[in-house]
Amino acid sequence: MKKTRIGIIGGTGGIGKWFARFFEKEGYTVHVSGRNTGMTMPEMAKTCPVVIISVPISATCGIIEKVGPLLDEKSLLMDLTSVKTEPVRSMLLFSKAEVVGMHPLFGPDIDSLSGQNVILCPARTGKWLPWITGILERNLAAVTITTPEKHDAMMAVVQGLNHLNTILMGLTLRNAGVNPSELERFSTPLFRMKSAAVEKIFARNPRLYAEILTSNPNIHKVLDLYEENLSRLKSLIGKNDAEGVAGVITGEGG
Repeated sequence: MKKTRIGIIGGTGGIGKWFARFFEKEGYTVHVSGRNTGMTMPEMAKTCPVVIISVPISATCGIIEKVGPLLDEKSLLMDLTSVKTEPVRSMLLFSKAEVVGMHPLFGPDIDSLSGQNVILCPARTGKWLPWITGILERNLAAVTITTPEKHDAMMAVVQGLNHLNTILMGLTLRNAGVNPSELERFSTPLFRMKSAAVEKIFARNPRLYAEILTSNPNIHKVLDLYEENLSRLKSLIGKNDAEGVAGVITGEGG
């Protein structure tokens, strides 16, 4: 299997670039393509038995629709996006290849897979699932196999709630009109850690986090719960009801 050629669409940046380097270190020949560089999709489909899609969420299904029909049933088609239901459905619909959705739960700044969570959503598999699972586990990744639907339900909390909370903190800080340099002198270690998360979202790639929030079909349940709990706390704080707030936190409040 070491002679297997791997193609990564979107492999010129971010997590796609990380996996290109990773597979090369594992001894595989990797071909990458970007918007205007690298192999064309027909060339990649002809050359690479394994094709991995690593593009923005909003572009993923469109790329699948183009490259999927070019792959035969002996190939493997994968994606690396943060949502799984629609990409996996599209891969099944537009290709005859084996299909495994993958979500690496880390960013491109890590040094190794050791101890990192990776989710696999196998949908049409044969020889390729043991192959990708074996590579990940040999590199000490913590691999979880689940359905696209379960993945998206969990990500609505793990990513959706987390990013929603960070974005709201950033917006509130922006609207509060507090001088950042003055705020730094009053900050605690926990506040600085949360501020760093705000900076990451607001300064680096806000579109990525916007798509994570808007593309997950389960996010609306989380939004409703968030709004409900915020409303309860706002009401109790407005009444100076410390006992009531504590009760909500401990789960003993009404």
